[in-house]
Amino acid sequence: MDTARLRSSWNTVAGFGGGVPLFFYSTLFLTHPHLREMFPAGMSAQRDKLVRALGRVVASVDDLESAVPFLQQLGRDHRKFSVTPDHYPAVGQALLTTLEHFLADDWTPELAEDWTAAYKLVADVMVAAAREGAHTAPPWWNAEVVRHERRGLDIAVLTLRTDRPLRYRPGQSVAVETALRPRIWRYFSPANAPREDNLLELHVRMVDGGAVSSALVQAVGPGDVLRLGSPVGSRLTLDHAQDVVLISGGTGLAPFKALLGQIADESFPRRAHLFTGARTARELYDLPALQALSAAQPRLRVTPVVSDDPRFPGPRGEAGEIALRHGPWHDQEVYVCGSPAMVTTTRGLLRDAGVDAERVRWEDFSGYQDPVETGIGFLTRG
Repeated sequence: MDTARLRSSWNTVAGFGGGVPLFFYSTLFLTHPHLREMFPAGMSAQRDKLVRALGRVVASVDDLESAVPFLQQLGRDHRKFSVTPDHYPAVGQALLTTLEHFLADDWTPELAEDWTAAYKLVADVMVAAAREGAHTAPPWWNAEVVRHERRGLDIAVLTLRTDRPLRYRPGQSVAVETALRPRIWRYFSPANAPREDNLLELHVRMVDGGAVSSALVQAVGPGDVLRLGSPVGSRLTLDHAQDVVLISGGTGLAPFKALLGQIADESFPRRAHLFTGARTARELYDLPALQALSAAQPRLRVTPVVSDDPRFPGPRGEAGEIALRHGPWHDQEVYVCGSPAMVTTTRGLLRDAGVDAERVRWEDFSGYQDPVETGIGFLTRG
């Protein structure tokens, strides 16, 4: 299998832009019309995600070993879409037909053979994980909203109770669907470590054009039932025993609040310092809860930071800048979560300050997450 040729051919196809997903979905739904009902009625937000993710993962099959854990998570997670093993060949054939169309004379029998083999490797991993997962977990969890708190014009904190235990690691994400926006799933990170009472906290900020986030903030209320998918991701989970520095922006706080809860429960807790940033003091929407965590466990420090509020009595600036003033952070694991711009800026600051890139773990809220890096976004809808 010539992986360099796979990547080169995918780059060529990707250069055709929006025509690629349009051709792909037209082919998929024409040849397998029964699959159309598995996708949301409006496809504008979905179109390029599946094709782009497919192409990137399959074209990077030479690094499949590092991607296997993520693909396994996604195989289990995609059971919530009622995806069965029979669906994978249909998607694969639509992908190959799309590649052949755009590559034209460059589509050779040898290249077709390589793409077929690479896709099969990826699909086999996901199918095997889905079959195994069917023995241990449901396709989705029903979660009743037991509390809905507006913490600002565009932010809400939802407390859910799942109908059965949802086993996840703090820092992971789960896909969420509301009956108000059927067949559209969005990923959110629980803001607490798993609890025996099955309660789970979500922090949601409305985004422009965000069908699910708008519904969760403005329309959902106590008594409503959401669906949750299997947990995915590992970028923000704790894998080592080192002290940690957590730098968040906005609702990027959620996974870090879960990590603080996990650390607080450790027998010999590591040190953790959270720098949580917002534009104004009012947008520090969960500060009392964070301060309570810190008061109960002195090894957990919380530093709130605001960028645009001259009346704020604490540190003013960007969370990453303030974090570096408290450094250096050469012996700690550094975690970053927030908007794409915030994450990019903070990673640059850390790099310029000499923080080893291997010690920096990050995740942003971009519409597409590279599945090899985050385990989120492959074959997802919306």
